[in-house]
Amino acid sequence: MTHLFRRTAYKWAGLALSLLIFAAAFAASLAFGQTQIKPGTVWEALFRYDASVQEHVIITTSRLSRALIAAVIGASLAIAGALLQALTKNQLASPSIFGINSGAIFFIVAAAAIFSVSSLIQYMWIAFAGAAAAALMVYALGSTGRGGMSPMKFVLAGAAISALFVSLTQGVLVTSEQSLQSVLFWLAGSVAGRTVEMLLPILPFMAGGWIAAFLLGHSVNILTSGEEVAKGLGQKTLWVKTAMIAVIVLLAGGSVAVGGSIGFIGLVIPHIARGLVGIDYRWIIPYCALLGGSLLLLADVAARFVIMPQEMPIGVMTALIGTPFFIYIARRRSGRT
Repeated sequence: MTHLFRRTAYKWAGLALSLLIFAAAFAASLAFGQTQIKPGTVWEALFRYDASVQEHVIITTSRLSRALIAAVIGASLAIAGALLQALTKNQLASPSIFGINSGAIFFIVAAAAIFSVSSLIQYMWIAFAGAAAAALMVYALGSTGRGGMSPMKFVLAGAAISALFVSLTQGVLVTSEQSLQSVLFWLAGSVAGRTVEMLLPILPFMAGGWIAAFLLGHSVNILTSGEEVAKGLGQKTLWVKTAMIAVIVLLAGGSVAVGGSIGFIGLVIPHIARGLVGIDYRWIIPYCALLGGSLLLLADVAARFVIMPQEMPIGVMTALIGTPFFIYIARRRSGRT
């Protein structure tokens, strides 16, 4: 009993520390950039706003929206990655394996080339539709045939759909150079230039996904213990898997719709969370939310300084962080086999 109490206390302490890290990352996102702003000025901008002070205007009109969007996307991608790794029983899985990124990208490129769409708001809804369409195609392919739904079938279906959309995207870009120029900033992934008005229409879906993911924690624990064990305990595994897929689409699709193609958050953070709290998804989900938001906030801050006075797309920064981690995990797994 004492050991259990200590482990629970450790997890709560870790969650509190994660919250502090998130708060520090959020503050750094407001304070650092081409214009350095003191912490006291940040506080005043948030709680004693003065439109005549330039730093207050910068924070409220640009950096606050940017920080909120980065936090929401980071948390959503991390939670989606954790659920996807549990669903596929593959620790190298990430939302991109579901074809979500490639489906959203194809819809965006096709809309820009065929219908000359250029509005960020329009891009957002088109990307969300593309992400959802890709996920539904993967779900359909992964559920058909003998044995029904299985992790391996999902991985293969995701790879096939991703390859299909990547090929279609390349074909459209080859025939329409103008569409490449208009969506290049979006393809690289970025939170720069996004506003809260872009996030608000998608936010209810993503908030619903967060709540559903947390409520699914106990069911995911049972599912990861094995299909037969879960069924023996009376779990309706098909419904649990379907619910997990729906949450993944909401979170990853909404993230791609607002921020573009941002990778590796859904791969890196679930591993860190499992290393801290074990395999209990009732704890993994909240840890992923805080750590995912923190990582993307810090990546966005770093992206402002790498090639100043210009900014590096945040999708490039997360790739620089995630690629070595991916290689490490792949090598460690291959060493065990």
